[in-house]
Order: sequence, then structure tokens, then C-alpha cells
Amino acid sequence: QVQLVETGGGPVQSGDSLRLSCFVSGRAFNAGAMGWFRQAPGKEREFLAAISYSGAIKYRADSVKGRFDISKDNTKNTVYLQMNSLKSEDTAVYYCAADFEWRHGALPRSDDLYDYWGQGTQVTVAS
Repeated sequence: QVQLVETGGGPVQSGDSLRLSCFVSGRAFNAGAMGWFRQAPGKEREFLAAISYSGAIKYRADSVKGRFDISKDNTKNTVYLQMNSLKSEDTAVYYCAADFEWRHGALPRSDDLYDYWGQGTQVTVAS
């Protein structure tokens, strides 16, 4: 049974940095792609970043490019989201997701392409 568990969220101040982790269990992360999304209260879920299983291909949404970065450590079956210069508008529940079917082409950005999801971790940025 595949499980994704996010950790690393919490309350921070505006301008702080935070690194979220997503541990994948139940299968080796040796194919497909991983993504990070967030959902703020009253808003739709928003795509943030995706990375291929090899780590060679990344994509970040324009809204977070330059502040957020995605990376992975296959030896730990873990994907990370490094968030810098946090703003109050970054307050949301952050989710990681897995698309083990992706093989090539554009990385998946739509949430309906992802088959597995974590439970989410809350990030609250105080201004």
C-alpha cells in the first residue's frame, strides 16, 4: 500500500524559510513524478512544483519560481519543497502527490494526473 506522509509544516514569520518533506512508502520511487500542491482556505488547490523520479527534470509554477524549489533523495524515498522568503499569502495546507505512470514529456501539473496524495501539512505565515 502506497503512502505519502508530509512533514515540516508549522507557524513561521514572514521572510522565513521552511523545508517540507514527503516520505513515500509502499513502493520504491524509481519511476514517475512527484508534485507539491497547496490549498488555502476558500481557494482551489494550486500546483506548485513537480520533479521527475531521476530528479533531472523539474518544473515550478510561476507563482513560486525564485522562492520555492523541489528536490528529492531517492535513497530516502523522500521529496522536498524548500520554501524561502515566505509571505502571509503562502499560508495553506501543503500536499505532496505521486504520479507513478509519468514517463516523459511535460511533468504533470494537474491534480487529476496524480494517483496518490499525502494528508497535508499546515504552513502558517504570520505577517
